[in-house]
Amino acid sequence: MITDNTTTETPFKYDALVLLIPLLFVFAIWFVYWIEYAFGFNFNRWGIYPRTLKGLRGILFSPFIHSGPQHLFNNSIPLFVLVASMLYFYRKIAYKVLFYGMLLTGLLTWIIARPAYHIGISGVIYMLVSFILFSGLIRKYYRLVALSLVVVFLYGSMIWYIFPIKTEISWEGHLSGFLVGLAFVFIYKNEGPQPQQYVFKETEFDSYFDDDGNFIPQEEKELNTEENVSNTILSTQFVNLSSP
Repeated sequence: MITDNTTTETPFKYDALVLLIPLLFVFAIWFVYWIEYAFGFNFNRWGIYPRTLKGLRGILFSPFIHSGPQHLFNNSIPLFVLVASMLYFYRKIAYKVLFYGMLLTGLLTWIIARPAYHIGISGVIYMLVSFILFSGLIRKYYRLVALSLVVVFLYGSMIWYIFPIKTEISWEGHLSGFLVGLAFVFIYKNEGPQPQQYVFKETEFDSYFDDDGNFIPQEEKELNTEENVSNTILSTQFVNLSSP
């Protein structure tokens, strides 16, 4: 048998946006910090402060606020890699996952976190890690499974920071992002790239085997064909004789 791939158009396409949008994200977080540093501002109070009305504004602003260069360095590379991966492998749902994921991660942090200002885009990074990791495994698409394994190799150690092992780290934000990403795996499992389906076409070669996969010798095949033809002719004659 030969296979015919019913999905001729690949869901994975590269274009300038795959690199441009991640670069814009990275540029945005560095630009905000540069404004703070150059003009002596402190935007920390624009972060998420849990369970306060004023703290809700941090849902929008906190991902772009960081405590210092080290905080920025720690987030910049994974942010670029993960957003680029989303745009290349999950283009149809990437924007929804990024937008709603950022909002819901912030909202969940606002609900469960300690009373303090929570800043940084690491919650979004954890959301992307969780989504890419589990989505590939759930979809069982070999390319996405490979991507999941790469994410495990690069960022698997991050899992420890969803637990309160360091008080100065917003583990609640990490946990919120991780849970939101996991929820999105199931919400969007029927959208975006799916395993390729194949249709099997019968060829002349298949006629040399029976339904159980046993080889049919050519002589036996010709004999069976002649018998079938004879039976068909006899059946036709019988019908004609039986007709009034």
